[in-house]
Amino acid sequence: MQTFFRYNWIVREQWYEWCEGVPHEELLKARTGGVGGILKTLFHIADVEYSWIQLLQDKADFQDPFEMYGTLEQVRALDRRLRPDVEAFVAAWEPAMETRPLHGVRSDGTPEVLAWGEVMRHAVAHEIHHIGQLSVWAREIGRAPVSANLIGNGLIVPSLRS
Repeated sequence: MQTFFRYNWIVREQWYEWCEGVPHEELLKARTGGVGGILKTLFHIADVEYSWIQLLQDKADFQDPFEMYGTLEQVRALDRRLRPDVEAFVAAWEPAMETRPLHGVRSDGTPEVLAWGEVMRHAVAHEIHHIGQLSVWAREIGRAPVSANLIGNGLIVPSLRS
């Protein structure tokens, strides 16, 4: 579990760095798909990751609107503020947590029960999905996207034994 969260954090930081070379207007420009634009998508990624982790811990959800974070620096600062809570939860993950129930209500009002492990994997996949959208938008503005390659980030160190 930790490997994929760490992977997402590495790639997200690389996207923040990538954004430093993009005009602010391009970061805010409305785009087709996703949540509407590059900066808004980065905000959404951090918001949703944090919100799911808060939900699993039965803690208050993050409710600030994107309009409070209209610059790259503000979105990055928000991510830095939220991430320690997520990192602590991910670091404390144990196999017994996989099947813990999360009781909720679907958008149509019917109750649902999800497994914590399913929610955690959804949070990982959610970010990967949006990173793909960022990659498409990067190409639309004529820039190479951040690599999505998991290999080579030092996330899993091979054993020296054969």
